[in-house]
Amino acid sequence: MARAIDASLARLRALVLGLPASLLEGFRAGREVDGALPAAGGRVFAVGVGASGSAADLARTMLEAEANLSLELVRGDELPRSADARAFVVLVSYSGTTAETRRAYDDAGRRGARRLVVTSGGELAERAYDDGVPVVRVPPDLPPRAAVGHLLGGLLGVLDPAFPESNEDRVRATPELLAPHLRELGAPRGPAVSVARAIGPRLPWFVAPRPLGPIARRWATQVEENAKRLAVSDELPEALHNAVAGWGAVTAREAARHCLVLIEPRRPSPLAREGLRFLEQLGRARRVQTVRAPIPLEGTLETIVLGVALGDLVSLELARRGHVDPEPIPTIARGRAQVAAALRTR
Repeated sequence: MARAIDASLARLRALVLGLPASLLEGFRAGREVDGALPAAGGRVFAVGVGASGSAADLARTMLEAEANLSLELVRGDELPRSADARAFVVLVSYSGTTAETRRAYDDAGRRGARRLVVTSGGELAERAYDDGVPVVRVPPDLPPRAAVGHLLGGLLGVLDPAFPESNEDRVRATPELLAPHLRELGAPRGPAVSVARAIGPRLPWFVAPRPLGPIARRWATQVEENAKRLAVSDELPEALHNAVAGWGAVTAREAARHCLVLIEPRRPSPLAREGLRFLEQLGRARRVQTVRAPIPLEGTLETIVLGVALGDLVSLELARRGHVDPEPIPTIARGRAQVAAALRTR
């Protein structure tokens, strides 16, 4: 059992360290799809759940910060009513078998929307090829949550024309630029180990300023999948208008069960800086274990990649400390199978 856990941890750590290279590979695959973006006035939707939805969420962060295009995220099987024949719908499913995404593919087709698929294969790829729908292919045989670099890169490649300047040069530079930072994050006494040690057996609450909200959500889902533990995510400034009332009222007994992890960008806005400071002061005043998790580089893309990597490494360290094999996810498989069976009967 211990050997199996060590092998799984080693495989997933290697994939985390290879995140910049997988981003570049996915980006190149996405750029090969010609004329993908819609005409002016068309709305763009990305459909995905789980790790595929996380990749779309991260791509949306890039677009919001740097592009003149709004990406609407759909985490389900039906598109909003506003998705009409002028819409451009990107369907992201690493496995190509996700029931919700396949139903959304059909929904988009019925509406006459333009479609594009990002996947490693499966039924979704087969149907897209049959329908003449463009496909961005990413490598198969990875745990879907470890394919986030390929999926994010593929999306950024497809959406690259929406940016004022192409991201090709900066994506190409990420492997060399980020390699030393990734090694530092995962070092035996590095940030990932420090954050995991601070969390210990407690329920982690990951909080980030709004631009990094998808990173906080990614951290929570990685802890849930890799360490097989519950986790929670939240954003600033939203948390200042509700969650702080709860943090300010926790009892000493409750405080011992939680850990507040504040994900901090290199140069936070004044609002984010004060929000993080207030949460830190509040947590410590209530004797809640509180730790900051700084992301050491500037730039939206660099922050996203390092932020994802740090959270992944934290989750793997928690798995190691809990003697948990991070790879098997039988409960997710059972849930997906049950939902897929129910959808077939509708």
